[in-house]
Amino acid sequence: MAAMCLDNFASQISEKHNVPEIEAYTTPEVILNPLIISRNENEQVLIESSINSVRVSIKIKQADDIERILCHKFTRFLMMRAENFVILRRVPVKGYDISFLVTNFQTESMYKDKLVDFIIQFMEDVDKEISEMKLSLNARARIVAESYLNQVCII
Repeated sequence: MAAMCLDNFASQISEKHNVPEIEAYTTPEVILNPLIISRNENEQVLIESSINSVRVSIKIKQADDIERILCHKFTRFLMMRAENFVILRRVPVKGYDISFLVTNFQTESMYKDKLVDFIIQFMEDVDKEISEMKLSLNARARIVAESYLNQVCII
């Protein structure tokens, strides 16, 4: 929550422009140290903050190849619809699966605690959704295998 104390900061490079400094990286002195919260090497959250923006990048748990494929397809589906999520980036930070960008304009128009709650709820829901998709995929594969084996045994 402390990382979301954002101020309006005009660009020092071009007049009358206000760009997220964490994205533009034009003024290094307003970039704060990044924070990595990690459960293990496969589950991490990277929080990068500056004076007028915060970028939260999430590495989703992927235990096997099926989860990697499902995670890639699901996050790609969401990122193609980034304009509906307002804070979702279309391209994640390298090494992470999905990224959010919160600017000072969004913290002025939205509740900060609700933004934090959304990101936490989003992480939980994505993990749950991928687990459900994996179970569904395994169930469908079992039905297909049984059907195929029944046909082979009959012949």
